[in-house]
Amino acid sequence: MPSDFDLVLPSDVDVREVGMRDGLQLEAPVPLEGKLAMLEALVATGVRRIEVTSFVSPKAVPALADADRVAAELCRWPGVHWSALVANPRGAVRAVDAGIADLELVVSASDGHSRANAGRSTAEALAGVGEVAGLAHGAGGSLEVVVATAWDCPFDGRTPIARTVDVCRAAVTAGADALCLGDTIGSTTPARVVRLVDAVRRACPGTPVAAHFHDTRGTGQANALAAVQAGVTQLDASVGGLGGCPFAPGASGNIATEELVYWLEESEVRTGIDLDALLAAARVTEEAVGHALPSSLYRAGGRSVPRSAAATSA
Repeated sequence: MPSDFDLVLPSDVDVREVGMRDGLQLEAPVPLEGKLAMLEALVATGVRRIEVTSFVSPKAVPALADADRVAAELCRWPGVHWSALVANPRGAVRAVDAGIADLELVVSASDGHSRANAGRSTAEALAGVGEVAGLAHGAGGSLEVVVATAWDCPFDGRTPIARTVDVCRAAVTAGADALCLGDTIGSTTPARVVRLVDAVRRACPGTPVAAHFHDTRGTGQANALAAVQAGVTQLDASVGGLGGCPFAPGASGNIATEELVYWLEESEVRTGIDLDALLAAARVTEEAVGHALPSSLYRAGGRSVPRSAAATSA
């Protein structure tokens, strides 16, 4: 019987794995074979939404220069919802031509980050939403607008709630099917998460609102919990906690998928993702990138096992 102190949590949370894109974009280029090994291991976890690459300038993000080659291999794994990040209509055309019609388009809520990330103002970025939405819809896909620097910008400082709400409303009006609020530099906190999520949902009723947190300042999982309690049921996470934004000084790793799945499943919130398989995928990822992963749960070896049980199994 529930007590007066139980957390208010949903029965299910849909986790999108972004390690293949956000996780790898700051890394030295991983050979195609390494990426395919990562994909094989990630699909085996049961995750059913994977942001697999980004169709952006190879000069800007050399780690994802093989986007077309990766896309050509995805037929190996039917049943997975594949998506790709784009920065403009040119990238959308490339993605659709490569067979990926479910797109994420980044629009920065702050002008400073928008100019650093995409070479144009927020208003100019919003002007391209309609065209990208048309390309996605014409190919039978969908468009999610990822609102970067939704809470804070490394150049402009704190992003006013009204500014982020206006960007979200304009994106939906232009044709976006869904929104994702991005804590690009990992600086927000639970109370601020709840306030912004509530404001965006009120301004864009009926539009799915997801969240994308970084753990730069150690608040990523706390923010994920706050978002879930505020009604968000779609969260991004990266295997091993890899990732960060190359155009936002100081932005480091995403929240780790295995840590998110651990506390959700232990809280009786279904994700459909197998934790042991996810830890195995983290090992494959660590081998692919050639360095230790930042995930605390991965370093701890997963769930706690009593020493007596561990000795017996040995």
